[in-house]
Amino acid sequence: MNRGMHPVTRLGLIVGAAALVAACSTSGGGSSGPPVPSPEPDALRVVATTTVLADLIAQVGGARVSVVSLVPKGGEVHTFDPSPSDVVTIAEADLVVLNGLGLDDWLGRLVTDAGSSAPIVELGEGLDGVEYLESGAHDDEGSDSGDGHADEAVNPHLWLDVAHARRYASRIADALADADPADAAAYRAGLVDYDGRLAALDEEIRSAIASIPQANRRIVSFHEAFGYFAAAYGLEIVGVIVDAPGQDPSAGEIAALVEAIRSSGAKAVFTEAQFSPDLAETVAAEARVTVVRDIYNDSLGEPPVDTYEGMMRWNTERTVAALEAAR
Repeated sequence: MNRGMHPVTRLGLIVGAAALVAACSTSGGGSSGPPVPSPEPDALRVVATTTVLADLIAQVGGARVSVVSLVPKGGEVHTFDPSPSDVVTIAEADLVVLNGLGLDDWLGRLVTDAGSSAPIVELGEGLDGVEYLESGAHDDEGSDSGDGHADEAVNPHLWLDVAHARRYASRIADALADADPADAAAYRAGLVDYDGRLAALDEEIRSAIASIPQANRRIVSFHEAFGYFAAAYGLEIVGVIVDAPGQDPSAGEIAALVEAIRSSGAKAVFTEAQFSPDLAETVAAEARVTVVRDIYNDSLGEPPVDTYEGMMRWNTERTVAALEAAR
């Protein structure tokens, strides 16, 4: 772990990295759960791809970690273009955390470019007890996870099922303890506390979704991100607007989706906050259903969606509000 003083000749690089930390680090807390304390001076430096993963790390690690999300709040992980300052940040990291499964494999390549020897953890890869869902398209074209997932086109958005987020948190605690054995007990204690909150959150979501009439639980999503959420909590996704972000559908595909909505009785079209709502509004208007424009998945936002727990509660509340009284 790089906790000592850095050579003076690297001062310029360190200043640049510090500025990025200030801009992109996740503080946790917000309106969901206790606030995460400020990192200690010698905290473990962890780089993650997204604000969602950064928050999971911060919640488990507490003051013993200083977390940077490369993709900023409100950013788009599928199309993110790393900058030279990101390479600097990675070069200074003690641990690098990504999702894997084709979502953010560009980070692994960036670690190589940075010449970093920091351990790399892929939270979504090879998790026990997970039934991986198929994907309509690769999020990171040409990627290879190393265990066959790329060939199988796996949906990478596991964390939208809280049970899988708990698995992520457990893997994070193990990685932090391996990178910083002296503080292993603190990371284990952080995991116990956070896992209890996530277990309660899981039950809270199940109870809320149960209030939606069964006939109203069919939806359309902007892209395939919500497959695990739907499978876990009893929703049915009858179609997606785009196979992957940046791949706009043809007029014929939109017409087919509108027909699928009408024939299935789907009640709403959901789109994520980081994408333009134009396509979703077009589809919803043609099908004469509700459109929900401000769902979150790959990125956190402003309070109350500034933590994973807050994001999941927000998405659940929006889902229930749209579907509970849908015509």
